Amino acid sequence: MSTWNPGGQPPFNPQGQQPPPPPAGGYPPHVPHPYAPQPNAPYPYPPQPNAPYPYPPYPYLPTAPPGPLTRLWRQIGPVPVARRVFKPSRPGIVQDPVVARMQRIRTLVGLAAVVWMSVTYKIADSVRVADSVGNVASDRLNQSWISVLVLCVTFPVVVGVLLALAAASARRELLRRAAKCFGAMVALVAAVFVFPASVLTGFVEGRFATNPVMTVLTYTGILLTFVWVLPFVIAGIGLALLHVFRTADIHETMPPLLAMTLVWEMALIDLFTGAYTGVPVAVRIVFMLGAPVSVTAVGLWELHRLRTRHGIGLQGLLMRQSHDPA
Repeated sequence: MSTWNPGGQPPFNPQGQQPPPPPAGGYPPHVPHPYAPQPNAPYPYPPQPNAPYPYPPYPYLPTAPPGPLTRLWRQIGPVPVARRVFKPSRPGIVQDPVVARMQRIRTLVGLAAVVWMSVTYKIADSVRVADSVGNVASDRLNQSWISVLVLCVTFPVVVGVLLALAAASARRELLRRAAKCFGAMVALVAAVFVFPASVLTGFVEGRFATNPVMTVLTYTGILLTFVWVLPFVIAGIGLALLHVFRTADIHETMPPLLAMTLVWEMALIDLFTGAYTGVPVAVRIVFMLGAPVSVTAVGLWELHRLRTRHGIGLQGLLMRQSHDPA
């Protein structure tokens, strides 16, 4: 406590220097003391308008930069690469977190319902539970892969229709935006093709391991297939179905439109192939129509939200301008 600090509060001074003493005779009554305590002010450093250090320092905890393994994983890891390949990245694209959350919830609820039905009716009728669980997992993976193949067939047809209906001046732009979608499809099909190609060529069985060098290359290839390609395929199938092969790069309304088309196509495939055999008729109808109806409801809600919240409608999909005569 001193003449220049009547409150006994040490001012914050990171340089360790003492503040200059007040002028001779003290501060005038109309000039507030820069370090004088104020009533009802928080201790120990009340904010002062004229003080050189009005606020206490906050501890700065710098985050450590990622290590080399983390940086390498972000660059060449199967899941980060799948995100870069299958997630839309067009500049200026509208990303609504509410819509994305609803899509994830719808996907998880639909998957849980299908798995529950499969487990209930297949395991209950099976003697060996392990075989039944394996069949359920295999059926779900096959259905997801069939959905991807159906989407790969449907997408070029939709793009062809868009090119026919779009303005002539916008067709090159549509093709440029659709190039990344086609690239994602080719990447997923090529990654899946690695597994049958490895089996058919005898690579997995070690047919090419005729010398020490080829043996090392063979086992390295097998390791990369199961450590990198398999996670890439699993993540790619999920991201491709969730983002509908990044068709938002073409237009924000493309994913809900294609998703609704895909689920009704899958419902027709299940109807004609006799899916869910052994399930009661009422339950079969519920599960065959549950996915199309729920996805259609979410898709229509997404289109409504894009139109009302972001001003994006189906008219912009064709890229027709009012002055374009085409």
